[in-house]
Amino acid sequence: MGRFDEQLKHFEKLLEQQAARVERLKNEGDFVDYSSLDKLIIGVVGGDGIGPMITSQAQRVLEYLLADDIAAGKIELRTIEGLTIENRVAVMKAIPDDVLEEIKKCHVILKGPTTTPQKGDPWPNIESANVAMRKALDLFANVRPVKVEEQGIDWTFFRENTEGEYALGSSGINVTEDMAFDFKVTTTQGTERIARAAFDFAKKNGKTRVTAVTKANVIKTTDGKFLEICRKVASEYPDITFDEWYIDIMTAKLVDEKRRRDFQVVVLPNLYGDIITDEAAEFQGGVGTAGSSNLGKRYAMFEAIHGSAPRMVKEGRAQYADPCSVIRAAAMLLSHIGKAEESAKLMRAIVICSQEEKKLVMTGREGGATAEAFTDYIIETLKKL
Repeated sequence: MGRFDEQLKHFEKLLEQQAARVERLKNEGDFVDYSSLDKLIIGVVGGDGIGPMITSQAQRVLEYLLADDIAAGKIELRTIEGLTIENRVAVMKAIPDDVLEEIKKCHVILKGPTTTPQKGDPWPNIESANVAMRKALDLFANVRPVKVEEQGIDWTFFRENTEGEYALGSSGINVTEDMAFDFKVTTTQGTERIARAAFDFAKKNGKTRVTAVTKANVIKTTDGKFLEICRKVASEYPDITFDEWYIDIMTAKLVDEKRRRDFQVVVLPNLYGDIITDEAAEFQGGVGTAGSSNLGKRYAMFEAIHGSAPRMVKEGRAQYADPCSVIRAAAMLLSHIGKAEESAKLMRAIVICSQEEKKLVMTGREGGATAEAFTDYIIETLKKL
């Protein structure tokens, strides 16, 4: 038996899994037309930590804005329990089978944050529920908008969601006591659809520039493939300017007051997209204010981009968690299902409450507003719009 036979078998299994995935991608269908459905089912998944608290507040906002459709039976809001770290560890799965089954019965998901164990935590090493859901539902595009008008910032990030380092993040191997390997995967089909999604968005929304961000000068094979395919797709959109940046200098240029105004639509591989969108969110108040959409052809999931904040729960402060991240995600959900007017009203109400009037202030602690009180403020503002 060779020295690395066991590790090679592990790698071979990963190759077979990814090759099978490529074949599925080649045969995927078209996007679901929500207008053709008799009833649109929106699943509300609270997650854990502060997730149930803030997600329930976003659900209240949706219930207010969609009241007529809910009453008419055209839309159903369905609460899905069980995506907690305790339940996930009990079955040693990123998403328990019964929870995933209920999620798949929905068309669109509003999701709260979930705990992802890391080394040193009391929890065993199970995969991120977010990563697992993106793979299970094939949510290939993670779309995160950041807008700060007074600074000239209007960015929309298209992060590839199902490949890169994160797709195989729990499949690494300790080859020896002294050497560990992780894996990164980039496919033609996966890259082409995220690039096309970014360019289609730019075309439909009057954007004139799409920027690809990689580290293709160093990560030559996978990042090189991502960049090559972005260039190919760009050639089909001659009216849109295409440019390329490396991830390290891109993080610097986002804080360059002159240069950052030039960026509009940005397309990135998975890991880089995760990092840079957290940086970008700081310009509009931090990750606690930011929502994101995760889009596939059959399903869509909308969520906050921050974590589950178990410390807030442990310290008895969960009721003071800022719900704006998930409420922004709810606004993106509304836009996705064709409720553009309701989405615009909600985004306007968030700006009024959090940036203009500021009658209530979220501090995350006693003395600041509770999530429920701030949501009351948003709903009362909506009634005036």
